[in-house]
Amino acid sequence: MTTLGTVGAVALTVAACGGDSGGSGSDSSSSSGGGGSKNASAKIAFLMPDQGSTRYEQQDNPLFQKRMKELCPKCEVIYQNADADPAKQQQQATTAITQGVKVMVVDPVDASSLGSVVNQAKSRGIKVIAYDRPFPKQKIDHYISFDNEKIGKLISDSLMNHLKETGAADKGGVLQINGSPTDAAAGLIKKGQAAGIAESGIKKLAEYDTPDWTPAKAQNWASGQVSKYGKKIIGVVAANDGTGGGAISAFKAAGLKPVPPVTGNDAELAALQRIVNGDQYNTINKPIKIVASAAAEAANAYLQGKEPKKTSTVFGTPAQLFVPSVVTQKNIKEQMIDSGLTKASDLCTKAYAAGCKKLGIS
Repeated sequence: MTTLGTVGAVALTVAACGGDSGGSGSDSSSSSGGGGSKNASAKIAFLMPDQGSTRYEQQDNPLFQKRMKELCPKCEVIYQNADADPAKQQQQATTAITQGVKVMVVDPVDASSLGSVVNQAKSRGIKVIAYDRPFPKQKIDHYISFDNEKIGKLISDSLMNHLKETGAADKGGVLQINGSPTDAAAGLIKKGQAAGIAESGIKKLAEYDTPDWTPAKAQNWASGQVSKYGKKIIGVVAANDGTGGGAISAFKAAGLKPVPPVTGNDAELAALQRIVNGDQYNTINKPIKIVASAAAEAANAYLQGKEPKKTSTVFGTPAQLFVPSVVTQKNIKEQMIDSGLTKASDLCTKAYAAGCKKLGIS
């Protein structure tokens, strides 16, 4: 994908696109024009799941809109966020259908609850692209995401290795905080998290599925575990930055020192700042521009009557998966600053200036 300006992002794309590609969908990547005369002013729905993670409002939507505008200048993107409410997302999808969308790009709050709406869309010839989270029990047209099981394994392996290197592995056990039980992508991440812990031989003290990925719920659960296990908690494998941040808040509120190392995923600015200051151990660098651009290119391919790129198959659906990278203090400068994905001025505000200085970030 030539729209990515950083070396790191290009490397991710090259790694991911080594599989087979479907039809002539590759033509859409380099296209800068509209989706053909028939669909040159088509409507595309972009339906995101929640605002618990800041990424959807701050990154996914604007990046998808930008790439879609480049590919199809007269196309209209209808954006909606479901606020973690499956019923609300059903209504938004139904409304998009009545508005005459040609393609629906949806990150499902609960894939099973959208079954009838997806069937309605397909009966009208609307192409359905699953974004970030798959539809495990329903045949749709395409799926675009980072490799979620790989994400879980990467963050888990990274933490387990750190615990062994620091000599903490034999002093207690870890907590596993998963994502939403209604999110199929969370299930894949959970599988990777569990595999990393199991392979390490380090004890798992307890595990929690976080409803709607809500950080406050992860924090409440972690608080209970602190009361139960105290300093026997040597680390936390958290599925994303929000749940990881919740665990860190629980430890700090309880006065647990030092705060056990905690994982994350999404490379949110707040998480990167926690890494700089040593409060969070790792996160996952998965530049949203990659999947947002790929989703726009897939939508544009369908508007032109072509098939999008394919690198894999997930739950029977043709998929395009990308491989992410782990970020820790050791490589945060290279991964996030030198690559241009994050500005040093945004990361190194007053509260984090000293931490940035120690890591050579200015």
